[in-house]
Amino acid sequence: MQGETAAIRITDNEGKLDVFPQNRTPSSGRASAKSWQYSDHMENIDGYLMKYTNLVTGWQYRFFVLNNEAGLLEYFVNEQSRPQKPRGMLPLAGAVISPSDEDSHTFTVNAISGEQYKLRATDAKERQHWVSRLQICTQHHTEAMGKVRHIHYPISKSYELWRYIDAEDELEDNFTDKEEDLGAVEEERSVILHLLSQLKLGMDLTRVVLPTFILEKRSLLEMYADFMSHPDLFVIITDGSSPEDRMVRFVEYYLTSFHEGRKGAIAKKPYNPIIGETFHCSWRVPKRPEASREPTQGTPDPTTPPDSYQVRFVAEQVSHHPPVSGFYAECQERRMCVNTHVWTKSKFMGMSIGVSMIGEGCLYLMEHDEEYTFTLPCAYARSILTVPWVELGGKVNISCTKTGYSAVITFQTKPFYGGKLHKVTAEVKHNPTNAVVCRVQGEWNGALEFSYPSGETRVVDVTKLPVTRKLVRPIEKQGPTESRRLWQHVTESLRQKDIEKATEHKRILEERQRTEERHRAETETPWRTRYFEREGDGWVYHKPLWKNSAFKS
Repeated sequence: MQGETAAIRITDNEGKLDVFPQNRTPSSGRASAKSWQYSDHMENIDGYLMKYTNLVTGWQYRFFVLNNEAGLLEYFVNEQSRPQKPRGMLPLAGAVISPSDEDSHTFTVNAISGEQYKLRATDAKERQHWVSRLQICTQHHTEAMGKVRHIHYPISKSYELWRYIDAEDELEDNFTDKEEDLGAVEEERSVILHLLSQLKLGMDLTRVVLPTFILEKRSLLEMYADFMSHPDLFVIITDGSSPEDRMVRFVEYYLTSFHEGRKGAIAKKPYNPIIGETFHCSWRVPKRPEASREPTQGTPDPTTPPDSYQVRFVAEQVSHHPPVSGFYAECQERRMCVNTHVWTKSKFMGMSIGVSMIGEGCLYLMEHDEEYTFTLPCAYARSILTVPWVELGGKVNISCTKTGYSAVITFQTKPFYGGKLHKVTAEVKHNPTNAVVCRVQGEWNGALEFSYPSGETRVVDVTKLPVTRKLVRPIEKQGPTESRRLWQHVTESLRQKDIEKATEHKRILEERQRTEERHRAETETPWRTRYFEREGDGWVYHKPLWKNSAFKS
């Protein structure tokens, strides 16, 4: 039968599917109406669907082919180009096929890689035809994939993908974007005012979609990695000659870890990580004390330096609601590691936004069999209508039960009138004797003065500390859920100052997350984390050094 319509339609008299464009012969692989309504066997189908590309291009007709044998959804510019290489394809193993709530014609295909096709059929009947065929094919290849993985690649407690990242792939980070641009904030002030008019004091902002132009060009998971920008101070904590010395060294590392977390003077918001998103990186730290204070020059060879320690870092977004991140860093040669989980809870405070970092971290020094638990300060974005800036506030506790040493760090917010910005004080105490062994005062992003009972003092200026750049694999060698690859289109659009395009790419990522969340709810499928496990109220890396007998005392 010759198709004679300009769009897809079901012809009731012959039970055949006629497909756009005009005057073409239907493919022999196309199913009859009766077969796709009542049969659950796999079959190859093809036809024209509309595919959403972007805000500029919009919807376009493309010729789609469901290849059941290969488990692929392929598309071509038109049917005539089918003998050529497909314009694009999605593997269906592990994919999620979801009818859209927008209308009765639209549906999405969300591949396990993170790529998404948003498609539109002519009517509800044709959408059901495609969705049912795609779901059957997806189920078949997902089950097959699961059997193969079970035999060859078990996902178990000992499976540590990040340990097997090829060190040769990691290069010195060249991501140097500074958030100095005030233009977008000035131009979009009316948008901010409108948003503020919808908010109430104390309102939880977790589920509020903030405008794209206030975004920083990196994920929150990567921002956590920047707490390790002075890995030389981290690895020498275990060199302390006494419990007192080690506690003071940890306090020094802790106080110097926050200033590099801000990229420039303007306070912008990092991307909210997608559930399952990960970030990996590492640092090389020279073993010679004098060399560790020298800025690194050029790109170090990450494969050979016998005179360097390696510090590795992995972060994962383990929960979406509430938004919880887990991150873990270790230096095997120094037999030390740190594990932290953070729930970022934000609220509206008038002309400020407050972010509580709820959670706890623990530093493990296996050489001394010591554990140091610590909390995190609150962060505030001030003056959000003019020049936004960041302030830290609140009291932080650090304690080591075994040695009896503890520290209280107070990040002081600026008084309404007068006073200094970014002020911080700290006190290190030996609890059994109640003796204060060290006091610290200064600014967390400036000079810090350490004073001791003996009268000795020393000053650490964080602005003069050399920053060790992290080693990161190029985007093309990253996995689909790793931060930089996942957010690459949003980041690139922000660099080009194309806010509309950045907003669209961000929307696609967030819609995919919502779709997958709905699918898990409908199928009662629990979310499985990759690197972290739930322990009580916290999250712990699944294969930490302190559980490895080879690294214990």
